[in-house]
Amino acid sequence: MTFDEFIKQVQERGGFETREHAEQATRATLAVLGERLAGGEPSDLAAQLPGELAELARYDGPAESFDTAEFYRRVADREQMGCTPGQAREHAMAVMSTVVDQVSEGERNDLASQLPADYGELLR
Repeated sequence: MTFDEFIKQVQERGGFETREHAEQATRATLAVLGERLAGGEPSDLAAQLPGELAELARYDGPAESFDTAEFYRRVADREQMGCTPGQAREHAMAVMSTVVDQVSEGERNDLASQLPADYGELLR
């Protein structure tokens, strides 16, 4: 899948009015996800994403532990565009459903093993 195809799927799944908003939500979601994952997992995930998105998921700092409410708050902050945490939840779900469809089963399992159960809705 190319970057353009990925963003188009996010736009359709999230009901975004513009491609730019879908891209901003994708960038925000992947950056926050990268902060939440430990060890080499951000790089492993990045390796299975289109090139333009790969850098967003890479995070070299220590993994941070935060719940989904904080995840959505951080996505909203990064997405900007007047996004609320509730809207960020819907946007992140559109992004993550596209990610889950893009990556291997092994990568999906790795993501699930690193995230607490309350993140399950993001991995469907």
